[in-house]
Amino acid sequence: MNIPYGKQFISDQDIAEVVKVLKSDFLTQGPNVHSFEEAFANYIGSKYAVAVSNGTAALDLCVKAAGCQPGDKFITTPITFVASANCVKFNSGDVVFCDIDRETYLIDLNNIEDILKKSAKGAYKGIIPVDFAGLPVNLEEVKFLAGKYGVEAVIEDACHAPGAAFMDYQGGWQNCGNSVYADLAIFSFHPVKHIASGEGGMVTTNDERVYNKMLMLRSHGITKDPELLHDSQGGWYYEMQELSQNYRLTDFQAALGASQLKRADENMIRRRQIAKRYDDAFQQLEEIKCQKIPENARHAFHLYVIEVPDRKSFYDYLKQQGIHAQVHYIPAHLMPYYRQFGWEKGNMPNAEDYYDHCISLPMFPTLKEQEQDYVIEKVKAFFA
Repeated sequence: MNIPYGKQFISDQDIAEVVKVLKSDFLTQGPNVHSFEEAFANYIGSKYAVAVSNGTAALDLCVKAAGCQPGDKFITTPITFVASANCVKFNSGDVVFCDIDRETYLIDLNNIEDILKKSAKGAYKGIIPVDFAGLPVNLEEVKFLAGKYGVEAVIEDACHAPGAAFMDYQGGWQNCGNSVYADLAIFSFHPVKHIASGEGGMVTTNDERVYNKMLMLRSHGITKDPELLHDSQGGWYYEMQELSQNYRLTDFQAALGASQLKRADENMIRRRQIAKRYDDAFQQLEEIKCQKIPENARHAFHLYVIEVPDRKSFYDYLKQQGIHAQVHYIPAHLMPYYRQFGWEKGNMPNAEDYYDHCISLPMFPTLKEQEQDYVIEKVKAFFA
């Protein structure tokens, strides 16, 4: 056996859609990008979607669109890929880490409030909650805290969570990334994510002004929109109105993403089936702790995370058996880069304790039952 923790599935139809674009007139800046955006916005339930080159680019554009100025403070979790924090530093802002809830592994909303109430109203520019492993943060509660303490922007990092949802106080299900309670949300199309386009990302929003700004920012800050131009010299004319990068997605990546999106619901069902089999198999093992899923949440299971007493021995054992588990994540505040700003071990006790024990088991839609049975058998054998 040789089983990775995550794996993409490229179907014959995916390949056919990409080949179709490769034979067309446009490899980039063509019609497929807009078609993918419309389909994705419809799937998530947002008004607008902007495709970009990767999830990191999506985060950077969101912080830019939020109007980050030097020294502006953004709160985020340390249990995330570092891009969730780095986007703030790239825009000259300051990252303030907030500890996690020890049961759900999500950013602790009580800790967010503890941080906010220590400063004057409006002292913090934004909050970047992360739907870790596919479990949604309750964005309605985050939005309430933002309003209470004068926080301008809520940017949801939903890279793990297309298809996940939480129930609001009115009893309605809110899809991750639908931007009902967040100002902006971002997704990733890295190969191990729910939807793969090689690389790629998406920003979703319900704000038309922000949407139009995103379109400009993803392409060097340049516009040809006649309504936005300061001058008009002919059909060739364009203006660079803001400083930005080339964050465009190619048409063939968009075609791959759009094709994969058609299987999103089917793949979600399979991920939940895999998670249920793990849950049932491990419920009697006292040595294993699983992520707590609140009743008002629908998990997307990008990852299946457990905690074990001796993670290093367990990790090495699984690797010897051909099971390539992974660790998500090393707490961002303990990275050498962030330590230079005063963050140190002991600052985030819940995140640090979680990290000492966490490990992600194989989770992807094409995981065969016999492969999962093998994983379960070896996990049980280790603890026996």
